[in-house]
Amino acid sequence: MLIAVSSWGLLEVLEKEVVAIVGPQSSAIAHMISVITNGLQVPLISYAATDPTLSALQFPFFLRTTQSDSYQMAAMADLIDFYEWKEVIAVFVDDDYGRNGISTLDDELKKKMSQISYKLPLPAQFNLNDIVNLLNNSKSLGPRVYVVHVNPDPQFRIFSIARKLQMMTSDYVWLATDWLCATLDSLSPMNQSLLRTLEGIVGFCQHSPQSDRKKEVSKKIQQKVDLSFGLNTYALQAYDTVWAVANAIDKLLDATNNITFSSNNKLRDLGSTEIQIDQLKVFDGGKLLLKQLMDTNFTGLSGRIHFTPDRNLVSGGYDVINVHQTDIHKVGYWTNYSGLSTLSSEAQNWDKNNYSRVNQTLDSVIWPGGKREKPRGWVIANDEKPLRIGVPKRTSFIEFATESRGSHQIKGYCIDVFLEALKFVPYDVPYSFKAIGDGRLNPSYDELVKMVADNVIDAAVGDIAIVTNRTKLVDFTQPYVATGLVIVAPISNSKSSAWVFLKPFTLEMWCVTAASFVVIAVVIWVLEHRVNKDFRGPPKKQLVTMLLFSFSTLFKTNQEDTVSPLGRMVMVVWLFLLMVITSSYTASLTSILTVQQLSSPITGIDSLIASNGPIGFQVGSFAYGYLTDSLNVPRSRLVSLANPEEYERALRLGPNHRGGVAAIVDELTYVELFLSKRTEFGIIGQPFTKSGWGFAFQRDSPLAIDMSTAILKLAENGKLQEINEHWFCKMGCPGERRKSSVPNQLHLSSFWGLYILCGTSALTAFVVFLIRVIIQFVRYKRNTMINPLSSSSSSSLSSPKSLVLSSTCSSQVIYDFFNFINKKEEAIKRTLTRTENENQP
Repeated sequence: MLIAVSSWGLLEVLEKEVVAIVGPQSSAIAHMISVITNGLQVPLISYAATDPTLSALQFPFFLRTTQSDSYQMAAMADLIDFYEWKEVIAVFVDDDYGRNGISTLDDELKKKMSQISYKLPLPAQFNLNDIVNLLNNSKSLGPRVYVVHVNPDPQFRIFSIARKLQMMTSDYVWLATDWLCATLDSLSPMNQSLLRTLEGIVGFCQHSPQSDRKKEVSKKIQQKVDLSFGLNTYALQAYDTVWAVANAIDKLLDATNNITFSSNNKLRDLGSTEIQIDQLKVFDGGKLLLKQLMDTNFTGLSGRIHFTPDRNLVSGGYDVINVHQTDIHKVGYWTNYSGLSTLSSEAQNWDKNNYSRVNQTLDSVIWPGGKREKPRGWVIANDEKPLRIGVPKRTSFIEFATESRGSHQIKGYCIDVFLEALKFVPYDVPYSFKAIGDGRLNPSYDELVKMVADNVIDAAVGDIAIVTNRTKLVDFTQPYVATGLVIVAPISNSKSSAWVFLKPFTLEMWCVTAASFVVIAVVIWVLEHRVNKDFRGPPKKQLVTMLLFSFSTLFKTNQEDTVSPLGRMVMVVWLFLLMVITSSYTASLTSILTVQQLSSPITGIDSLIASNGPIGFQVGSFAYGYLTDSLNVPRSRLVSLANPEEYERALRLGPNHRGGVAAIVDELTYVELFLSKRTEFGIIGQPFTKSGWGFAFQRDSPLAIDMSTAILKLAENGKLQEINEHWFCKMGCPGERRKSSVPNQLHLSSFWGLYILCGTSALTAFVVFLIRVIIQFVRYKRNTMINPLSSSSSSSLSSPKSLVLSSTCSSQVIYDFFNFINKKEEAIKRTLTRTENENQP
């Protein structure tokens, strides 16, 4: 027997022998009945129960010919992501259908990096007062995107109340699940005026392709039951469900020719009810009938009827509708493989397995208020509830942010940056400042950030450092100040050293420069020795002349002149090198002698920690946590300091007196301001952390993104620098007044190009000289061997005995070569000329 009755009527016929049940419409009732049908092994086929949890393995005999809300909520998440909304409010009926559907939507939104910020449940049998209270309470919330997931309501009560509460304006977005479409399909022509209540709403309809058979059957049903309205999707699916079950039973009878039932003692475990549980019988062919149903595959009035392995209907997608005045416009389609598109699934010809969701599109939508421009989807504040902004009530470095004692006015550098950035936010943001702190000490900035996270305040504006533990609680804007922790300690003028003249050059530079003088001395002597009488004489005199010539070029007082062209070429390059070197040396030495040098026994954070001396920090600063947690500095070594006067007093006392410190660790921005009026203290080394200041907002606040964009615009147009100069540069900017504590030495890397040029010219000249001498020597030896007597009488360069030995001993050749080089080039030329004349016939 096939049973299709109401939910409660079903319980009355359970004692009869039933092979399949069509229904119920309610997901909550389906949950309850599925427990019994599982025991009876009777397939339960619903055409309206959309609760996703009914597909669990807990209900193996439950099937549905309608689309599961798991598909619909994926479609809703795609729609929300398409319009780039990050937070929504869910209004739902508080039963299995509503709760589980919204839970599925929450899961899908998290995949899109969005969320349901507020879940607002309505009683299963809600009334107008329930709706009024719920919507009134939601008006103070930030998100303005509402997702409504309730049962079909012919009076559209939620939207009627929303319109009366002025919640159907251009600031709001209303999205509805397919309950709205089911209601609209069943709307009588007499009630078409109700559509004006739905102005701007966007919803989903289960997609049902048009066909001639669908029109024909719908017309027959309307005439038979005298309907004045059309059939909704659930009615079409109910029709297809009956056909699917009837076909499955026919196949079962063809396969078994018999339907039998048997008793099962396990049913007694379900407990006692008005129904005689022990009298119920199990359908023996239930599993086979379930298989026949799972194999169903035909095209019905509502579309294709085919089931997935989890017993859900294969999704045919959804139509996206938009209500404008009294018209319902179809603005797009959704399928689980293509996402949002302006083409229906029948018109899409792509391969489902290879399709990408990159280009999702929808037609233009008319939103509440009649605007086509996409609503922002949230309101950060309004005049009735302005943005609560916490500002640290500083007692030191009040230039950054504080509250004036008399007027209670909030002012400071950080406040000016915030107000200027707010001008670039493309919407109005009502706000009110709230000073945080007792006015005696700086407040704890970690506590200030925690107040934002705990919703005590909506945002925090001030000199708030962006550090790791704070980013876990709130969202920060783009940094508007770059800073970091530095060390400040007492300094003194370094005494002049007897060897200060060596400081301009590094040791490497000095060594290379000295070696260059020697090399140039040797090269010039070699090039000038044969042609310049100033470079001849006893060896001792030549050595002194060679070295004095090279070093005296530094002062341009050479007594010797270069004669050879190669020597002059080398000297031109060498003098250019000397000019650059001496100019650089003079400038560096001048800087060293005139600029104040800073000295301190502390050279950096490592030496400060190793010194075991007390370390000062600013009250409320994150420096305390960084020193104790990250650098493991004992808390007993840390001394809290409230203001610049305490800084100065503690540094003057030093580490050996009570209340004194060896150094102070604080953020660079504060330290620069502190040093701008004090010259006896200085920054040691470089910042050992990198951070910045930003404004803190609650997690996922859209205002954090818009304020970050505004801060970037301030930096680009120069306004950020103007604000900085207004507050801190009346007597010169603090950063510009800092003096480097390390003299700049000249390194070889700055001059290696010049040294290579000079060395290359010297080597080239030497090679050219050597080739010329070798050619002369070979020519001289050849002429000497032809006319030994003439050669002997004209020159004592070699004897006949040496000529004989030279032909047999290479060492003698080398000896002769050096003797040849030692002779004047003029004498050699005369000898060669005379010898060549005598050899002519």
